Amino acid sequence: MSEWMALFMFITVCIVLMAGFPVAFSLAGTAIIFSLIGVVSGIFQLSDFGFLPGRLFGIMTNETLVAVPLFVFMGVMLERSRVAENLLDTMALLFGSLRGGLGISVMIVGMLLAASTGIVGATVVTMGLLSLPTMLKRGYDPSIATVAICASGTLGQVIPPSIILVLLGDVLSSAYQQAQLSLGNYSPDTVSVGDLFAGALIPGLLLVFAYIVWLTIVALVKPDATPAIPASERNMDKGQLLRQTLVVLIPPLLLILAVLGSILGGLATPTEAASIGAIGSVLLAISQRQFDLQKLRDVAQRTTQICSMVFVIFIGASIFSLVFRGFGGDDVIHQFLHGLPGGVIGAMLVVMVLMFLLGFILDFIEITFVIVPIVGPVLLSMGLDPVWLGVMIAINLQTSFLTPPFGFALFYLRGVAPVEVTTGQIYRGVIPFIAIQLLALIALSLWPGLVTWLPNAIYG
Repeated sequence: MSEWMALFMFITVCIVLMAGFPVAFSLAGTAIIFSLIGVVSGIFQLSDFGFLPGRLFGIMTNETLVAVPLFVFMGVMLERSRVAENLLDTMALLFGSLRGGLGISVMIVGMLLAASTGIVGATVVTMGLLSLPTMLKRGYDPSIATVAICASGTLGQVIPPSIILVLLGDVLSSAYQQAQLSLGNYSPDTVSVGDLFAGALIPGLLLVFAYIVWLTIVALVKPDATPAIPASERNMDKGQLLRQTLVVLIPPLLLILAVLGSILGGLATPTEAASIGAIGSVLLAISQRQFDLQKLRDVAQRTTQICSMVFVIFIGASIFSLVFRGFGGDDVIHQFLHGLPGGVIGAMLVVMVLMFLLGFILDFIEITFVIVPIVGPVLLSMGLDPVWLGVMIAINLQTSFLTPPFGFALFYLRGVAPVEVTTGQIYRGVIPFIAIQLLALIALSLWPGLVTWLPNAIYG
């Protein structure tokens, strides 16, 4: 009976979320209601809530999670300091003589912005407001223009440094330790956020390369759909263009390299590196003459709002997870996945399909806090590499956020796109990029070394 209660609770929370209720309160509220039903039915003990203060205190004292507000501050400061706008203008001049050059510029700037913010919605909306009107004015096919923005925006899922990878790395670390303890290993190896950053770097860059290759092919096959910028509008000699490119590109690139390099080089923890990024973003805003006390106040308020949302969801997910386990839901998941045909391959395939579908109704943060703690220990106890699993989850959800009709990135762009851009045009444009994403998942499944090689080379 208790196992069925766990299943009904999971289905109920999905229905409540689809109805539009706030995520954190949906998770916590559903769990509390079902726990009361369980107490009345005699299948749940209120004493299980005694574990909750320890869990919440663990969240409060988790040094890794301190990196979240710092990375969010860094991303919001870069967003407000017109770094993306200056980058886009310069990249457009640099690649403007090529057909498809503006699309490539959007992809590169989107990659840098995604790596800085790590928040899909912020990147898609920012790039949509900055670049979509320009691309349409230049004669770009709306399907190509919109997909370049959506695809580049979702790169924040997999390109480090990213708050999403920080959260996923922390959850996977706990799941891996739990899996090792269940196997009788009482001194398990640890999995750090740095491991996940290193593992995601090569797949993320390969995705960017594949996107650019596709845009280049489209420019060759359909030149009228991706026109070059007229020479009359590129009235800058090569020396001026080179100087402007260096001035605009190098500072944010150095900031990202300083943050990521200090982590991968073992010079700083993710939290310490995030503080470098936060200070660096302020210095960059000052150098761009885009810094004042009002802007700092706005950035601090926006950072507080985002972080409050993240940690309230974390608390709600902790309550949900506690009640779910109280009903024996983790044992049901364990038995179900171990009983699937195909062993670990069948279990992994089912989990990936489930996460892909849940990506239509849940954001990455909810899936990280709710689903990964449930299925992660089971999959890791079956012998999967935790870094490889984390990167596969990130790319899988990135694909989900691009897939019609429910992809989050498509909705974000639809909200800022001009009325003449139809939803059908946005949907048609993403199909080739979904295929690229699926090919990437297949490639990582066949050659897991694309993920595991760099972490092993750096950390042994």
